[in-house]
Amino acid sequence: MESSRVPRAAPGRRRTRRSLVDAAGLRFVDGWMLFATLGLAVCSVTVLSVANQEGVAGAPDLFPQRQAIYVLVGIVAMAAIARFDYSRFRDLRTGLYTFLCASIIATFVFGFTSRGSTQSIDLPFFTFQPAELGKLLLVLSLAGFVIDGSKHGSEVGRTLRYLALGLIPTGMVLLQDLGTSLVYAAITLAILIAAGVRWTHLAAIGTAFVALVAVVLVVLPWAGAPLLKDYQQERLTSFVSPSSDPIGAGYQQNQAKVAAGSGGLTGRGDLATQSKLGFLPERHTDFVFAVVAERYGFAGAALVLALFALLFWRALRLMTLSKNLYGTLVAAGIACAILFQVFVSVGMNLGIMPITGIPLPLMSYGGSAVISTFIMVGVLQSIHIQAHAGQRGPWVR
Repeated sequence: MESSRVPRAAPGRRRTRRSLVDAAGLRFVDGWMLFATLGLAVCSVTVLSVANQEGVAGAPDLFPQRQAIYVLVGIVAMAAIARFDYSRFRDLRTGLYTFLCASIIATFVFGFTSRGSTQSIDLPFFTFQPAELGKLLLVLSLAGFVIDGSKHGSEVGRTLRYLALGLIPTGMVLLQDLGTSLVYAAITLAILIAAGVRWTHLAAIGTAFVALVAVVLVVLPWAGAPLLKDYQQERLTSFVSPSSDPIGAGYQQNQAKVAAGSGGLTGRGDLATQSKLGFLPERHTDFVFAVVAERYGFAGAALVLALFALLFWRALRLMTLSKNLYGTLVAAGIACAILFQVFVSVGMNLGIMPITGIPLPLMSYGGSAVISTFIMVGVLQSIHIQAHAGQRGPWVR
């Protein structure tokens, strides 16, 4: 009687498949992190395909098509960075930091102004926002400076030095965009905490920050020398009482809350009038989460938040898995950058945070933001790969 069992693959063939997987660097990739990242990218393209059908005359699919291209470029960049040993960025810290500051300065010289802020450089095939990539550059360079300066000077001197290195690009970005500068500040604080800075130093930094906010929002405007632009001040002050100017400064937040609150459990689908009829402004960027909540309801919003929670958990997990302290600090900085942007972006869609223009990572439309976030995930994957396979492997070239 003939056997019905399927013959097994030859040992040599199994070894060939395994060697191909190892050579591609896929064996030690964090699958859950990859799943969350790609899931959010798919959600983004899906939401954009229905969020802006009336937004671009004659080209209803412009945003989802471009976003799909950005996602594909981001995936390629993520895979390339994942194969690179992240520890080498520590040796490049000075160059990365110099490029970070130079690119921000270049924006003032070569950038163009859009909606009140100058933060983009118009390239032949792409509009580049240096401040978006700068989030990762700040993480990689500042973590390197912290590691190599840990044995030089007093504790107070080191804390002040690290703080200055973080606040210099933060201050330059503040002149361009308030929301992005807050992300830079959050990254700096996260790396300082992960590096073990004393709580007394952190308390002093927090007190100084509160004092700075008071000066910027109260003292300088009263003295006739405001640091923030008029629309930035209106966004921050309208958060306190959006109903006081419902068709002016509070319009965006009111419309976002109406859209998010009308979705119910499963969403309104094609009856999502706030986003479909254009009542909700910036529905492809700042208020994309309100579109998700209105069209797909609590179920859709919960899915997006669950994917972000999974991504954040896997990033935090790398802080304990990393093969060195540099990887721990880098993972902390990237995790904080992602979490802070999600918290503020979702919060301003729900009316619990002021409108600062911070995009929702991997969800909001934008090439620089999407590709930069994919590169961040690529660095996290590199930390995971190196932690599981050692420093020398076939994925390091």
